[in-house]
Amino acid sequence: GWVDLTVVLEETGRSLFPSPLIPTTLAAFAITRSGSEAQQARFLPGLANGSRVGTVALVETDDTPGPEGVALEARADAAGLVLTGEKLFVQNAASADLFVVAFRGPQGLGLAVVEKDHAGVSTEEWPGIDLTKRLGRLSLRDVAVAPDHVLAAGEADVAALFDAGATAVTAEAVGSAEAALDLTTGYAKQRVQFGRTIGTFQGVKHPLAEMYVDVESWKSLAYYAAWCIAEQHADLELAVSRAKAYASECFPRIGIDGVQLHGGIGYTWEYDAQLFLKRAKWVRPLFADADYHYERVARAGGL
Repeated sequence: GWVDLTVVLEETGRSLFPSPLIPTTLAAFAITRSGSEAQQARFLPGLANGSRVGTVALVETDDTPGPEGVALEARADAAGLVLTGEKLFVQNAASADLFVVAFRGPQGLGLAVVEKDHAGVSTEEWPGIDLTKRLGRLSLRDVAVAPDHVLAAGEADVAALFDAGATAVTAEAVGSAEAALDLTTGYAKQRVQFGRTIGTFQGVKHPLAEMYVDVESWKSLAYYAAWCIAEQHADLELAVSRAKAYASECFPRIGIDGVQLHGGIGYTWEYDAQLFLKRAKWVRPLFADADYHYERVARAGGL
């Protein structure tokens, strides 16, 4: 369940675990939600036992999040659908075995499972600031998709996949931020300056206290968002955007403060503080940034 998954993601975030767990889980979520029994039996076992890596391909060149950003063309032919276009910022694109691709076809929005060895499929991995996370491009050139690879999905399912992704990265960010806070607090208790540990100075204590309040706040929001997904609660859209907006705004600040409070050593690759800042920079835009989600919160609240 999603609440249980949040517990796991906290721990993968805490250790900056370099794993395709999130994209594989999102692919499985889409297939579980919209796939037939035959499709689930075909695709889910490999994702569950780790023999196959899955991912989702949603965002395109204009980087518009959600269903409104899907423009990839799917045209019908005698054998099913033909996909042509590109998807960007695809997690673990180069190592994925299958992609759940959002498209716009004759019947509107939909989702299809595209396997990496399909004719016309190519990927490109991009260098990124966070070396524990991989992003890349998925290119589709006249890729024939048989009917048994097309999920029974519509606009609501594409939106649900976007919300699930935002919730997953927010949950993982909780653990990363907690680890950054623990690392910085430990350093403040050990580093001596002017004959005192720096943790006794207000200029150090206050930022640490603010970091703690921020982490606890979006941790509560993240768990509520996960519960809303599990229960398909009416607050789902509002809950997801509140959590992701808070994380996108506060986690980078925690990363920056963590490096700054370490002093010069925080900027070195030999020390771990910089790793959490890099993870914060990776989390911020993925599945939309704070501005997008705050606007979504305002709309959901009737403002």
